[in-house]
Amino acid sequence: MIVDERMVAYINSLDVGNSALVNEIEEEALAAYVPIIRKEMQNFLKVILEIKRPKAILEVGTAIGFSALLMSEHVDEDCKITTIEKYEPRIPIAKENFKRAGKENQITLLEGDAMEFLKTLEGPYDFIFMDAAKGQYIHFLPDILRLLSPGGILLSDNVLQDGDIIQSRFAVERRNRTIHSRMREYLYTLTHHEQLTTSLLPLGDGVTLSVKK
Repeated sequence: MIVDERMVAYINSLDVGNSALVNEIEEEALAAYVPIIRKEMQNFLKVILEIKRPKAILEVGTAIGFSALLMSEHVDEDCKITTIEKYEPRIPIAKENFKRAGKENQITLLEGDAMEFLKTLEGPYDFIFMDAAKGQYIHFLPDILRLLSPGGILLSDNVLQDGDIIQSRFAVERRNRTIHSRMREYLYTLTHHEQLTTSLLPLGDGVTLSVKK
């Protein structure tokens, strides 16, 4: 937790929720211990989408389709969403959730390794949401920048690692040191890249909001 728990609880107490189906899918995900974006991140995502009104969205990390469906409810009907998922057990659940919502024509699910798909996609996308394997963000970035249109937004979730990001690598458990160093490299690159203007926010588990110049 990188923000005071009482403050987060208060902020979340003001949450008005989502559509009945998205709320239902959220409950199913939590019951099955499937990681989904936190309440405060959900609201931030909705606001950014309402401001940007993107026409083409790329999501890296579908899980069971919760975020893709949430996004679909806060963009115009002609906005196309492409989402990538590698973990096979979650793919059929995501497909079924898209079918339940009647969003099969709006949301395209690519099944497989994001690193491979990103090299083949042509874009451009005016909104990209990164919520996949944290140690891979830095490796995804060159293709993400190629695919992101000028003025487009890159939103990256879970970048502060429950506060561990500020620790020395020697204070981090050995098994987490590679992810720790890669995430630090990713954050430095985002904040110093000549093509990007980036804000790092202590929201949820940390989020970066980057705009391509």
